[in-house]
Amino acid sequence: MMTQPPLIDPFARAISYLRVSVTDRCDFRCTYCMAEEMTFLPRRELLSLEELDRLCSAFVRLGVRKLRVTGGEPLVRRGITEFFSAMGRHLGTGTLEELTLTTNGSQLGRFAKDLHAAGVRRVNVSLDTLNAEKFARLTRWGRLDRVLNGIDAARSTGMRIKINAVALKGFNEDEIFSLAAWCAGEDMDLTFIEVMPMGDIGTENRLDQYWPLSDLRARLAARLTLTDLSERTGGPARYVRVGETGQKIGFITPLTHNFCEGCNRVRLSCTGQLYTCLGQEGSADLRAPLRARSDDRALEQAIRAAIATKPKGHDFDYSRGIRGQMSRHMSHTGG
Repeated sequence: MMTQPPLIDPFARAISYLRVSVTDRCDFRCTYCMAEEMTFLPRRELLSLEELDRLCSAFVRLGVRKLRVTGGEPLVRRGITEFFSAMGRHLGTGTLEELTLTTNGSQLGRFAKDLHAAGVRRVNVSLDTLNAEKFARLTRWGRLDRVLNGIDAARSTGMRIKINAVALKGFNEDEIFSLAAWCAGEDMDLTFIEVMPMGDIGTENRLDQYWPLSDLRARLAARLTLTDLSERTGGPARYVRVGETGQKIGFITPLTHNFCEGCNRVRLSCTGQLYTCLGQEGSADLRAPLRARSDDRALEQAIRAAIATKPKGHDFDYSRGIRGQMSRHMSHTGG
């Protein structure tokens, strides 16, 4: 049972979804996400798993019902299965409705059984191509076969898999139908995502990578029957049903179609910074009140104060060139 009044932002949106980054590190270096030579945060700045447990538990008390664990790559964090098990206790009491994970899939083969035992029933896997050579080039360090084996391991436990594919101009434009057909054949949902201006990625130019999903959807609609669905899963995706296969395909369009009006989520970084908007630089420090005292009174007050500053929407807009780029990397923000 919720013991505190719910979190309501200035625009009457109830905050019920927390995305938490447990590490900024990753075993891939995807060209739209990171520079090849990344400087990661000093380990001493990261919250311990016990501190992350305390923070997430405070949010659950305040009305968060969905918790998504992200990174970086969350499964490279030492002891991460213990954190999932700790969060699973909130599923047992009914105060948390869903515990989920976003991953690149590289470590799923190792951890699938432990994740399922902790209560994870849905996993989002980031996968932008089914071509092994292109996958290696995009991720710089990744192996496609390892990701596919991880997906198989997760599915064997009964977990539901959704594939997240970033739409990249000139890279995977020729794969949208093969990706859709593969997901349909494997009974996995698929969501396409527009590339977002997060962090310095070195020599890559996101304006060259940017492929609006309005164009991608039009290409799909030229060959497939797409019917809009009204359902939402707590995130920003808008879904269609494909008549020919019955599968569900989602579109996350932070640039061509702002999805802020129904935003119910905030993001917690691995250092304890709370970002109330993905596309704004403002944040609130929760690490200081967390460490200042053993009880959570000051922490809960800080959370409520941060939610009271949540903006109406973000500033992503490639029509203004690269303006609106966030200085922080997505791996630090929490997905």
